[in-house]
Amino acid sequence: MTDKTQLIPTTAELMRLRAVAAGLERPDVIVRGGLVLSPGTEEWLERDILIAGRHIATLTPWGHVTGAEHELDARGSWVVPGFIDAHLHVEYTNLTPGQLARVSVPRGTTTVLTDPNAAANVWGPEGMDYMLTTGAPFHIFQQVSPTTPASTTLERGGAVIPEETVLTRLHDDVTATLGEGNPFDLGEVSTARFREALVAGRRITGHTAAQSHETLWSYLSAGVGDDHNAATVEEVLERTRLGAMVTVMGSSLADNTVPLFADLDAVAPALRHMCFCADDKHALDLSGQGHIDHHVRQAVRFGVDPVLAYRMATAQPAHYYRLDQVLGLLAPSRLADLQIIPDLAEVRPTTVMVAGAVVARDGRAVFDVDDEVPAWTRDSIRLPDVIDPALLRVSADTPRARVRAMEMYDGYFKRAFEAELPVAGGAVQCDTATDVLKIAVIDRHHAEPLAGVGFVRGFGLRRGAIAISMNCPNMNIAVVGADDASMLRAVEEIRAMGGGFVTVDGDDVLARVELPVGGMMSDAPFEQTAAALEHAHAVTAALGCPIPSPYIILSFVGLYVVPDLGVTERGLVDTFSQEVVDVLLPGPVDACGHTDADRHP
Repeated sequence: MTDKTQLIPTTAELMRLRAVAAGLERPDVIVRGGLVLSPGTEEWLERDILIAGRHIATLTPWGHVTGAEHELDARGSWVVPGFIDAHLHVEYTNLTPGQLARVSVPRGTTTVLTDPNAAANVWGPEGMDYMLTTGAPFHIFQQVSPTTPASTTLERGGAVIPEETVLTRLHDDVTATLGEGNPFDLGEVSTARFREALVAGRRITGHTAAQSHETLWSYLSAGVGDDHNAATVEEVLERTRLGAMVTVMGSSLADNTVPLFADLDAVAPALRHMCFCADDKHALDLSGQGHIDHHVRQAVRFGVDPVLAYRMATAQPAHYYRLDQVLGLLAPSRLADLQIIPDLAEVRPTTVMVAGAVVARDGRAVFDVDDEVPAWTRDSIRLPDVIDPALLRVSADTPRARVRAMEMYDGYFKRAFEAELPVAGGAVQCDTATDVLKIAVIDRHHAEPLAGVGFVRGFGLRRGAIAISMNCPNMNIAVVGADDASMLRAVEEIRAMGGGFVTVDGDDVLARVELPVGGMMSDAPFEQTAAALEHAHAVTAALGCPIPSPYIILSFVGLYVVPDLGVTERGLVDTFSQEVVDVLLPGPVDACGHTDADRHP
């Protein structure tokens, strides 16, 4: 757990830093001969970096100090701070914190701000603490998950975290921000929570969900200060002109670096009020595409001045999130978190240092991960002993039925539309010809026969089903498929393996990604998790799915704070009204597609 105060030099460390800077003592390490990213100006400096213990003593002209215990040769290279991910959900990497460090630190990302809302829903406060904990050389700051469950009326949820616990955590030393909250909630409780964050001196992380004008203005007026949903230049400018920091998302859901940097002239006025985040990025993309190094590569590729691109990954988030006194800058008294990069465009560090120690070389970690995984983090899937097929049934008494459905676009956004579907045996069927499949969200916390059902376009399955145990935000099981039998088989396989991802075709299990830690993560080496994802994605594509990362997209179909519709274990949700609505058209608002005879609890 990264307590900010513990990163500040002790009195003894400050005495040593001052002595080294004054030339009275030898530094432990000199990073010699590199072009150093200036901590206060937009330029590269010909400087050596003098390090004493965990911290930087000072920067000197090349060769000014002749001796040290150890030297790192940076000649011909650039030296920059460790990268900062300004908003991440560690659980969606499908890796435990230590395994995330193994993949991210060698690529230059040494600090993450994480909202452990998934862990909060499965395990409560103890799980939130677990997501902040690793013995790896990796700084993890908390973005306090604001509401668990996110709604007491729209979902049954898992763990329940009292409001007082949230307010108390805002004052913890490990806390950087209040986590992302519902932009459609204008209530007094959420407003008081925003105020407590401001009183505690914390930033407030936003989730604007493509809102504009009044709904956006109302959200930001509560003190919300950043947004990772901005996906167009117009959205970036609207937010930054209102004083918000835009954290450019490059995730497995959507890569906003492309639309935002492709029109560089238009977005240029906002560049100094932007930083980077991965948000939801799984192990395969992290290990292949990269972490924050990917954002920097993209920015430089599209023409952003490298000095500014690297500042967007370091100094700008450090300043904004009030971490600049300890990290994000190569400056006296700051942590010696740095990387030596031979090619500014490639962004592949040959050496990474955290707190004055070399922790990675040539893209590989030189540290081991031996974090304990507590026994209570496993065996989290709780389903009824027998799942009644009627749980997935949408009843209708006509030959064809009109239903509310949603179409996936721009990653996890959903556009509402109406579909006409065939009815067989009194049950509404999928239509693979028009790619309208059934989706269900099933409670996996309480062993209760509770499920919400809807219809979705975009997954393209010609047959079979895929299922996950990571429906956002409550971490229930979500399953989408071409037929109920395949969907039920997929759910049973999730139960059997204790959580994860699965692709089935009828009775045949085609691919499995085992995530036994909370049904969200694996503590196996990240290489194994990435390989399992790669295979499972390929198998799912062979069933007709065009989505490159189908499991993580499925995680967000149910999310009811992203327009237009969502699905929870209680039913189909209109995200604007924040009410459960009927799947069938027409129908009463509270019907959710089930007759009295087969209505679930």
